[in-house]
Amino acid sequence: MRTLCSSTLIGEFFVIGFAGLVAMKDPDLSMSTVWTVSGVAMFLCVLLCGLVTRPGGVALGWALQIALIASGFIVSTMFILGVIFAALWWASVHYGRKVDEAKARFAAQSHSSTPDAA
Repeated sequence: MRTLCSSTLIGEFFVIGFAGLVAMKDPDLSMSTVWTVSGVAMFLCVLLCGLVTRPGGVALGWALQIALIASGFIVSTMFILGVIFAALWWASVHYGRKVDEAKARFAAQSHSSTPDAA
């Protein structure tokens, strides 16, 4: 699960950075506000790569997905990209857990079928 979720988060890292560049063109937003918000979100993406397998990591990832969708009120394209990344996040968590379960079953099966060499 960690690999799939981390891949999604790194993709979001870049999308948030590009959205920050687009948001800079909005005359109502200061550059410091745009880059503070974008920088914090980008930092959270990288931080979550390491926390995704810990308790609450997936929930924090969902909070980030909601924030990414909500950023569409500033940069309208982010509504679409936010929904796409939320779907990718769901798939990463869902299929990542299935892969982890299959790996655990395979490891247990391999371990139990290997005769002890004495």
